Amino acid sequence: MIEFSYENDFIIPNEEHFISWIKKIVTSEGKTLGDLLFVFCNDDFLLELNIAHLQHDTLTDILTFDYCVGDELHGDIFISTERVKDNAKDFCVSFDNELLRVIAHGVLHLCKYNDKSDIDTVLMRAKESEKMTMYKNL
Repeated sequence: MIEFSYENDFIIPNEEHFISWIKKIVTSEGKTLGDLLFVFCNDDFLLELNIAHLQHDTLTDILTFDYCVGDELHGDIFISTERVKDNAKDFCVSFDNELLRVIAHGVLHLCKYNDKSDIDTVLMRAKESEKMTMYKNL
């Protein structure tokens, strides 16, 4: 089951479309959908989580908490819409495009993709692009 929660005034448009897309991401990676919660929040909310759980006193666009059991995906994905907005400006892309990238990024983390090394980052970016194309082709 996929759920969306809102800790700020952002509301994802057409939740059912996003749910269909996220399901496609999961199955395209050979995984099974469990329970995924997407929480949209502001920078302060995500910063508190980042400090409390990772001891990182820095802003971030996303935190993914992995509760997967084997190939069944379970997790909580927290997304700062403020960071998404700022990143979109920095990368000269639309907010919607950056939001797709960040959502895909969180799901890909649950699929065991990482971005800690340069090689991992290259693969992660390629997978993000692939999954964003899937959204646009729905």
